[in-house]
Amino acid sequence: AGFIKSPLSQKRLTQDSVELYCEAIGNPIPEIQWWFEGNDPNETYAQLWDGARQDRVKINATYNLHSTSTISIANLTGDDSGMYECRASNDPDRNHLSKSPKVKWIRSQANVFVIERPEITTHVSESSGKVILSCNISAPHLAISGHKWIHKEKILEEDENSGAFTSYTIDGKMEEHSGIYECVYEANPQIRGEVNISVPPQVTAYKKSEHGNEGDTGVLTCKNPSFPAVTTWSWHKSGQGRLDNASGRYIIKSSGNKTELRILKLDIEQDTGDYFCNGTNSYGTGDATVNLRVRSRLAALWPFLGIVAEVLVLVTIIFIYEKRRKPDEVPDDDDGGSAPLKSNATNHKDKNVRQRNAN
Repeated sequence: AGFIKSPLSQKRLTQDSVELYCEAIGNPIPEIQWWFEGNDPNETYAQLWDGARQDRVKINATYNLHSTSTISIANLTGDDSGMYECRASNDPDRNHLSKSPKVKWIRSQANVFVIERPEITTHVSESSGKVILSCNISAPHLAISGHKWIHKEKILEEDENSGAFTSYTIDGKMEEHSGIYECVYEANPQIRGEVNISVPPQVTAYKKSEHGNEGDTGVLTCKNPSFPAVTTWSWHKSGQGRLDNASGRYIIKSSGNKTELRILKLDIEQDTGDYFCNGTNSYGTGDATVNLRVRSRLAALWPFLGIVAEVLVLVTIIFIYEKRRKPDEVPDDDDGGSAPLKSNATNHKDKNVRQRNAN
């Protein structure tokens, strides 16, 4: 067996976590074990197992084309400082209780130094339309080579100062910039402090006005974009009071910074009106209003019925106009001159009759 990758020595602060990685190759595929020796002179190597140290130790191993193993230790304490050893062997007798393996375990070591975490004092203040965040690290502390301010994994500001104090200024009000901010001290290891801008819930409606058809399900939604998250949500209706799931027609689903009210089988008379969503956290309360309008199921047909009515009126006007126009017109005759000939002959006959009568 031979190592492809060996664990690396690291420095960490108390309460941090550490991860060591080891990779070995051989034929047959070797087994990997983790061992630890503390800094106490009387302490000897002891094998580490998954779930050790009150379940703070986690070991993940895979054996495919070669062996890989990762050990991670959470919530570090000073007692976690020491030598960590990755051992690998593919000797069939490697774990035999009485036989000594022909091939010794190969070993790769890494030191983990756990340093007491320095205390960081944080402060938030508001003045003249600005919010000022500050961090101050206690002495003694590690050598500092710079600072960073981070919010939502985005670097807001950084410098190369070596001071224990650092600050960051935000234009605006606290309600507009609530959240978790980090002040980072560039050192070995890196030191991080957390600054929270906490405000009462800034509740807003997803839509200030909602529409629904009679008989359908209405959905009203509110959210809280501020920090900290809402701990309790409630819904009220104007003139009706607080709503709850027990009524059967209302279904309220709330999770963290979002709440949703579903109204089953909307009724024009009963459900139209203003609804109020209220959110509460440890800093206060906030609410928003949603206006619900319920339409008749036939509402969608009104445009179509209006077009049909216009067409019927137009056809009626055309029909009446045609009926009045026809009696005033001379009908067309397909026989050409036959009608005038008949008329001349009749006139000639009438003339002869008048002459005879005169004689």
